[in-house]
Amino acid sequence: MNRLRRLPLDVWFEPLIIAVIGIGYLLWYRSTTFTATEQASLAWGNLRNTIVAHIELTVVATVIVVVIAIPLGIALTRPALKRFEPIAVNIANVGQAAPAVGLLVLFTFWLGTGFRTAIVGLVVYAVLPILQNTIVGLRQVDQRTIEASRGIGYSGTRTLLQVELPLAVPVILNGVRTALVILVGTATLSTFIGATSLGTLITTGVTLFLPKLLISGAILVGLLALTIDWLGRLVELAATPRGVS
Repeated sequence: MNRLRRLPLDVWFEPLIIAVIGIGYLLWYRSTTFTATEQASLAWGNLRNTIVAHIELTVVATVIVVVIAIPLGIALTRPALKRFEPIAVNIANVGQAAPAVGLLVLFTFWLGTGFRTAIVGLVVYAVLPILQNTIVGLRQVDQRTIEASRGIGYSGTRTLLQVELPLAVPVILNGVRTALVILVGTATLSTFIGATSLGTLITTGVTLFLPKLLISGAILVGLLALTIDWLGRLVELAATPRGVS
């Protein structure tokens, strides 16, 4: 309860923004006349499946990125592999710097279209924030703290697990939250390679010139991104050790 009272103001403000946008959209939805195509796309059954597919893309890609980037970031901060850090970061940066649509289309030549290709493209696109934040988080741990833990008999592994990682958690989770928000937005582009997402509403709205469908898709993606960002912040604050800001 004490920690909840100390939450930053913007953590309370973000759900208010989400609620205002969500309620505003519902009021607009109920007072607007839609075409048959718009009604079919925005019917709750179809819309629910589209939202679930979008979330599935985001979550699966995030889990894979976390499994890859955090262990790799830890390994690159160890003395034996430290020299490979610039190479790994530069490779990850290539994925981030490449246009998302181009990256997804490029993978279709190798893997074809569909869910699997979208996941591969999203993973490549989102590795950098988590990898970089893992490295930065571990690098910023005070060397004197590490030496003190070794001085009281902690092994290298125990020091990593009980000292370095807990102190690096805020920075690492910030990278995970950033990657999640990036993936929510980028997942909309997966519709171009045959994977279902909220981007389907947007592309259909553009192709058939249905602005109401386009607006709905954009608002729903925005709401999803804001919601995930807010939940990520709550997890980040809850997982941060006391005394670490």
